[in-house]
Amino acid sequence: MEDVDAVDAVDAAGLDFWSFVALANRRLAHEYGFRHQLATEVLLTLNRASDLVTYDLEAAVHRPRGRSWSAFRLLFVVWLAGPLEPTSAARLTGMSRAAVSNLVKTLVAEGMLDRAPDERDGRSVRLSLTEAGHEEMVSVFREHNEREFGWTNALTETEQRILVMLLGKLITSRAEFGTRSRK
Repeated sequence: MEDVDAVDAVDAAGLDFWSFVALANRRLAHEYGFRHQLATEVLLTLNRASDLVTYDLEAAVHRPRGRSWSAFRLLFVVWLAGPLEPTSAARLTGMSRAAVSNLVKTLVAEGMLDRAPDERDGRSVRLSLTEAGHEEMVSVFREHNEREFGWTNALTETEQRILVMLLGKLITSRAEFGTRSRK
């Protein structure tokens, strides 16, 4: 068994993402008898694409401005959908309520967000952008959107619409088999 592991370790050094996916498919099917290699390939590829794009946007656009990807996502949602309650912000960003709460504290302290009592429900608060937060979002989104275009420009407009449709289908069909998600 050690000889096989040593060979795999040596071979692994020469793997790139696509050769790893092919290796995974072969091993999962032939050594372990798993039947759904295409499902694995789709989700490995989806996760890799998401990780690459997210890392690039954060590293090229947001970190140089002192913002994390999570902070940008929260500011983006409040910018376009706000004012809104933290629970709604968590749902729209895909973050936990606790993560939103922690980010809100930081962004309020930095003068980007305002937390005000909800006029309809005094027990709740509403998040909105400050003037500085609004100016930052308009400014940063110019650069962010150009970077988005750079990523998606590899696809035709039709291909982009098909990809959005297919991803939407994955997202909306998840309830059919009892997936878990943040509330």
